[in-house]
Amino acid sequence: MPLPSSQSSKFFRATQVAIAFIFVSSVCNLDAVDGFFAKAVIDSPLLRQKIATNRSIKVDINGNGDFKSVQAAIDSVPDGNSDWIIIHVRKGVYREKVSIPHNKPYIFMRGNGKGKTAIDWSQSSEDNIESATFKVEAPHFVAFGISFKNEAPTGIAYTSQNQSVAAYVGADMVAFYHCAFYSSHNTLFDLKGRHYYDSCYIQGSIDFIFGHAQSIFHSCEIFVIADRRMEIHGSITAHKRESAKENTGFVFIKGQVFGIGDVYLGRAKGAYSRVIFANTYISKTVVPQGWTNWSYAGSTDRNLHHAEYNCHGPGSNSTNRAPWSKQLSDKEAAPFLSIDFINGKDWLPAWL
Repeated sequence: MPLPSSQSSKFFRATQVAIAFIFVSSVCNLDAVDGFFAKAVIDSPLLRQKIATNRSIKVDINGNGDFKSVQAAIDSVPDGNSDWIIIHVRKGVYREKVSIPHNKPYIFMRGNGKGKTAIDWSQSSEDNIESATFKVEAPHFVAFGISFKNEAPTGIAYTSQNQSVAAYVGADMVAFYHCAFYSSHNTLFDLKGRHYYDSCYIQGSIDFIFGHAQSIFHSCEIFVIADRRMEIHGSITAHKRESAKENTGFVFIKGQVFGIGDVYLGRAKGAYSRVIFANTYISKTVVPQGWTNWSYAGSTDRNLHHAEYNCHGPGSNSTNRAPWSKQLSDKEAAPFLSIDFINGKDWLPAWL
C-alpha cells in the first residue's frame, strides 16, 4: 500500500539526510594518526591539538604582536628549550634572514598560509648555507603555512655565483606543512636528518631539491622553471647518498611535477643516490630519459637507486628511461610508501 504524499515526502527527505551523512562520513574518511584523527588535509588546528601547548609568541609586521621580526621572536626562545612553543607569524612579507640554531628545539612556526605569510631575502653565495633565507638546525621543528623565498637573480651557470638557497634543513625530525619554497637554483637544501613535507610547493630550475637527507614529500607540487642558459636540462633532485649502509633518500608520494622547459627527475650526486617518485603525476616537462648521471663519473650499473612506481601523466612513459633507472613492483615500493621510512610514528605530530 503506497504511503500518503506527506509521509512519502518526509520519508524521502529522511532518506536524503541519511545518504548525505553516509557520503560525508565516507569523504572525510578520518584516518587514525598517532592516537588522534587526521582529515584528508592536515590543518593548523590539528597540529596545535597534537603539539598541545599554551606557550605562544606573536609576530606582526605592523607591530600588533610581541615582535615585528621573526628572528627576534626566535631569539627570545630560551636556549635548551624542551617544551613546544608556537611562534605565530601573522600575514605579511618579512624581509629578513631567519635562523633557528641547534639549541632551540621544539618550535612550531605557524604562518597564516603560504600565500599570506612569507620570509623573503635575496642573496647568492659560494656557500649554499650562507645564501639561505631560512635555516633550521634544531631538531623537533614544525612549520605551517609559510613561504620561504630567495629572490637573488640567476647567476652564472656552473659557477659559485649561482647558489641561492631558500631553505636549509640541517636537523633531524623536521616537518613542513602547506609551505612553499622559491628560488631559481638550489631552492631546498635538504641536507641531513629525517624530514616530512606535506602539501608543499617547491619551485626551481637546477638541482633544486638537494642534499642527503631521509625525506618524504607527500602531495607536494614541484614546479620547474626553464633555465635558458643551458641546452638541457636542470634536475629536480640531486641526492648525495654515498653508502649502501645509509638509510637516506628522497621519496615523492602523490604529488605533481609540472612547469616550463625540460628537466630530469634527478641526477646522481652521490654513488648511492636514492630518489623515488611514486603515485605521482609527471607532466611532459620531464624528458623521456627521466634521469641523468651528469657530473657523476662512477658506475650506474648497481648502486644508483633512481626509481618510479605507479606514476601517471605524459612525462611518466618509461620506454626511453635511463638504463639504470627502475620501475618498482608493489613489493619493492612498499618500504618507501610507509611513514616508517622516516620513523614518522615516533616524532611527527601528524601525517597522511
